[in-house]
Order: sequence, then structure tokens, then C-alpha cells
Amino acid sequence: MFEHTTKIRVRYGETDQMGYMYYGNYAEFYEVGRVEMLRSLGLTYKGMEESGIMMPVLELKCKYLKPALYDEEISIRVIMDKLPGIRIHFKYELTNPKGELINTGETLLVFINMKANRPCLPPQDFTDRLMPFFK
Repeated sequence: MFEHTTKIRVRYGETDQMGYMYYGNYAEFYEVGRVEMLRSLGLTYKGMEESGIMMPVLELKCKYLKPALYDEEISIRVIMDKLPGIRIHFKYELTNPKGELINTGETLLVFINMKANRPCLPPQDFTDRLMPFFK
């Protein structure tokens, strides 16, 4: 299993009139968590795309438990509990500064060979970097 946590502050433009983060912005926070998780492994979306692989989202699940509030620093914990094949599954746990769980989510992405526009296995370098966490 591989886990990574990053933090992001709720900005004014991401909130509604109540100072609650707008519900559609949670998916963007998930993406920030995913990108930073991959970066922590020395991988980037840009590098994967330059090598001809993209990772579109197939599914998104999101459960709202408590609101994320304006100017709070939210911790985004991303969990990958199985080694990816053609598909890669991420789980998310968002907590507020008090450590309270405020949101959970999941995304399922697929590796796509951009030239063939078909699903494919992840690049070997990607798998090699993850392998130590799944032994």
C-alpha cells in the first residue's frame, strides 16, 4: 500500500456565500493530492504524457461529512491500496485543521496509450517505483 498526504488551503474563490467550499471543488482537491502523490515518487503527469500515456478519470465517488471552510488548510490523504494494472484506483481522506474527517472519495483512472487511443498497462518505470510499497 502507498499513501501520501499533502495540504492545500481553501481559497475565497472556492467557497459559496456561507464560506463553505463549493462541492465541485473537492474533485480538484483530489487531483492535487494525486499529482503530489505521483510527484513524491519522482513521477509527473507531464512526463507520462510526454511518453505517450494519459490517465483520464473513469469514476468519481465523493462523500461530504463536514464542510471545508474558507482559509482552512485541508490535509488530503491519498491511498493506493493495490498495485495498478490497466486501471489505477485512488482513495481520499480530507481532514480539517482539527484533524476531523470531512470528506472521503475515490477515483478510478485508466492508462491510455495516446497514439493508439487504447487502454494499456502503466509504464514500467511507474510500476518499478511503486513495487517496493506492495511487497
